[in-house]
Amino acid sequence: MTTAHNARVTGVTLISPDPPKLARFHAQLLGWPIGVEEPGWVTLPNTDGGMGLAFHIEDVYTPPTWPSEPGKQIMQMHLEVLVDDLEAGCVHAQACGATLAEYRPQDADSVHLDPDGHPFCISIAGQ
Repeated sequence: MTTAHNARVTGVTLISPDPPKLARFHAQLLGWPIGVEEPGWVTLPNTDGGMGLAFHIEDVYTPPTWPSEPGKQIMQMHLEVLVDDLEAGCVHAQACGATLAEYRPQDADSVHLDPDGHPFCISIAGQ
């Protein structure tokens, strides 16, 4: 189905108290270049031509709690990162600055937290 005005999603924006720092983490994790870098706004274009990422300043940022707990900031969304080798992908993510989350809801993937606490899953492509 298409829309008359050709609406489409071109990217996902993560909020951060330090957008350049978070953008550099994701650039290293994914091997993507920094696109636009301005105070409070950074973009990472997807080198494969798909959706990119952007990072926007949030001065009153509260990291999400993973897993969710009543009365605490919950995760609003998370990224799915596909890799060919789960162990190597996790080692790379941690070398970039990710933290392995203690809670993992599925056996087939690994949940990590980026430097601002946003959860993201690392999974094997095709599973």
